Amino acid sequence: MSFQGVDHVGVGVGDIDEAIAFYGRHVGFDRVLFDWTGELTSVEAFAGRAPHARVAMLESSSATPIGPGRVKLVQILDSDDPPPVPAGQAWGEVGVCEICLHVRNVGEVHAALVAAGCEELMPAQSSAVVPHDIALDISYVADPWGTKLELIEWTGLWRSLPGPARAEGVNHVAFGVTEMARTRAFYERLGFTELLFESVDFFDPMAPWYEAPWYDPGNLPAQHMTMPMSSQGAAIEPVVLDPPGPDCRGEWGHLGPMDFGIRVASIDAATAELRADGIEVHGEPQTIDLGGGREWRTVAFAEPDGNYVSLVEARY
Repeated sequence: MSFQGVDHVGVGVGDIDEAIAFYGRHVGFDRVLFDWTGELTSVEAFAGRAPHARVAMLESSSATPIGPGRVKLVQILDSDDPPPVPAGQAWGEVGVCEICLHVRNVGEVHAALVAAGCEELMPAQSSAVVPHDIALDISYVADPWGTKLELIEWTGLWRSLPGPARAEGVNHVAFGVTEMARTRAFYERLGFTELLFESVDFFDPMAPWYEAPWYDPGNLPAQHMTMPMSSQGAAIEPVVLDPPGPDCRGEWGHLGPMDFGIRVASIDAATAELRADGIEVHGEPQTIDLGGGREWRTVAFAEPDGNYVSLVEARY
């Protein structure tokens, strides 16, 4: 199979130099794999144009098998201001809603991020997910650009290597969908075949995020969450809200989390595989020459709810 799990989550920022410094110094993404400026023809189907943008791909030197994913920072350069965070976004609406980082010692990492300027959204606490009652520690903060960062340590599944409290890399990306069965079937075709958990209970600590006029705080939506995993890369966490919230895909490149990429061994083979399976691929892969024999190739494709998802093949 060509597909190798989630490679990265894309985040829109207003000042990419500040974001590179912040994510490197405070969030652990201390390796800049590339920093490129140009026209992104590969996202024309999402953006309605080929936006002129600066893109930086960051990796953590502390990445682990359970926190392997990267962060892609994007600053739109062909407009006066970056597209805003989608109005009404709480968590679980159609669109990308969070980046989850696997960490060692949630409480200490959480406190350090708040001290560095992140907004506290949920204090550190312990929980467990069904049906296997897997224990975890969890908290939430928001970065200076509004990105919800979930901090998680799967204490019942994985023990981090010894060392100081730290973020290790992206564990999963959460995004809203409208039909769980359809989404599960679609992403199983892309290699996300192992289900870590499934929950239909509302996670009460998230309640303050659901604000009027988009939600009735006294009658919050049901949350149906699952976490399909691939044998490689980071996982996905599709979410269905019932009743559904607003469409929060927003304009491509908007502030906060807005897209994700699935790693492939061969983008040409993977593109052909998608098309043979009846999945629409938006054009041909864009190849970005990074110099020194390095390149980044990417192509967007259509997923059932129109979330912004691409294939990625890279040689760094």
